Amino acid sequence: MSTKFKFGLEKLLEIRIEKEEESKRQFTKTQREKQETERKLIDLKESYDKYSGIKEGESLVYQKIKRNYLFALDKGIVETEKNLITKNKELEIRRNDLLKKQIDRKTVDILKDRQYTEFTKEEERKEQIFNDELALYAYMRSH
Repeated sequence: MSTKFKFGLEKLLEIRIEKEEESKRQFTKTQREKQETERKLIDLKESYDKYSGIKEGESLVYQKIKRNYLFALDKGIVETEKNLITKNKELEIRRNDLLKKQIDRKTVDILKDRQYTEFTKEEERKEQIFNDELALYAYMRSH
């Protein structure tokens, strides 16, 4: 009497779930890269602050080496800031892509839920008809 629910768009749902999972992985990877870039920027700025300024007792050669190091740190900071801006843009693109894929999956998921609800209502209706027939048959037999 009871038949198994079969969703016609199951394969599409599976594909959309896979795409959503892939998008989640890419988003997480990009987020991790952004955090690493932020840590690198903080480290570079801390190093710059640590070595900036002239302290008493430093030789001219040491000061020149330190100035070259600070110049390299400054270039590194500028480069890392540019890289961070790029990572932020990439992260926003990944976030939008993930949201779109989640909406696509949820659309098919809602269709599946609706079809399942209709299926269960139809099964309940069939079962009720069957029970009514049994009751009618039993009533007819007793009279």
